[in-house]
Amino acid sequence: MKEAVHIGKNPSAEPDLQDLMGSVALGDQQAFAGLYDVVAGPVIGVVRGVLRDQAQSEEVAQEVLVEVWRSAARYRRERGSVINWVLTLAHQRAVDRVRSVEASAAREHRAALLDHAPEYDEVTEQVEARLEREQVRRCLRTLTELQRQSVTLAYYRGLTYREVAESLALPLGTVKTRLRDGLIRLRDCLGVTA
Repeated sequence: MKEAVHIGKNPSAEPDLQDLMGSVALGDQQAFAGLYDVVAGPVIGVVRGVLRDQAQSEEVAQEVLVEVWRSAARYRRERGSVINWVLTLAHQRAVDRVRSVEASAAREHRAALLDHAPEYDEVTEQVEARLEREQVRRCLRTLTELQRQSVTLAYYRGLTYREVAESLALPLGTVKTRLRDGLIRLRDCLGVTA
């Protein structure tokens, strides 16, 4: 039978992390120092992989190790190894920091947009304009065909009375009367006071 070859530290020289964690849960500072020596490097590696910023990585790694000290009693042997538990805490804390930074940037962006917001509400303006257009269309449908054609040609196409009369092949006086009657009906329908 071949003997296992180990590169680096001798695994038998490594402290038993399960035992150390049990002692840390009881408040043993010496045990925490031993645990710290083993997990600090991998913790900073995981955190740095997520954050990519040295200063923030160190800060989050410190927070994780403080959390390990405070919550060691929550560790459950049957749910996985100590190193996996600690590295999971590290990854979660690093992801939380990324989310926090992104949320803060989003809040600042929204605040900046509010500072540059127009003095009127564009949505309200658009809704009001749409409602007014719909009301005008509805009122135009109440006009006679000749009145509607005269108003449409004069006000939407910009034709003069004479051009409207020529377009509709009607006498100029008839077109003027139909326009006047049509505008009065529109005014009443729209509720405009003269």
